[in-house]
Amino acid sequence: MNWIYNPWPWYISGPLIALVLFLLLMIGKKFGMSSNLRTICTLCGAGKTADFFRFDWKAQRWNLIVVLGVIIGGYIGSNFLSSNSRVSIHPEVISDLQSKGFESAGEAYMPERFFSDTVLTDPKSLFLLVLGGILVGFGARYAGGCTSGHAISGLSNLQIPSLIAVIGFFIGGLLMIHLIFPLIF
Repeated sequence: MNWIYNPWPWYISGPLIALVLFLLLMIGKKFGMSSNLRTICTLCGAGKTADFFRFDWKAQRWNLIVVLGVIIGGYIGSNFLSSNSRVSIHPEVISDLQSKGFESAGEAYMPERFFSDTVLTDPKSLFLLVLGGILVGFGARYAGGCTSGHAISGLSNLQIPSLIAVIGFFIGGLLMIHLIFPLIF
């Protein structure tokens, strides 16, 4: 039963992801999480105010089930299939993050500084989360999809725009972590 509590190795999970994408390609579907936001907004009536949300959302029902599966799977994995919530990162990274105010570095996957109720009372953290959410939303819309859609589905379909977007995601991530993040914290 030890296999339940350890991450699957790349040589098992990678081919499984490839198999799913192959099956989606064969039935003419494209995988991506950010497209579900458009579907959910359409379900909530956004099509009454913006043309972007006027489309046949029923054709995307299968993708909403993927979102539901991700939520349920994440809950099951976190609460029932994880024996240890410690994060395996280098001790120097842990001490660097702790010096920047991330006391739970190395202890949990999600920093308490951002993922606790106190974020709602700390103006700086709240501002950064709102700004980050806006930038991620704008970026996903501007790039025509999110990181999972481009990096997993778009690249497997050999789409040049997805390659350009993934290169941009990596450059943006490197700039953020090496230049901007140290200025903020």
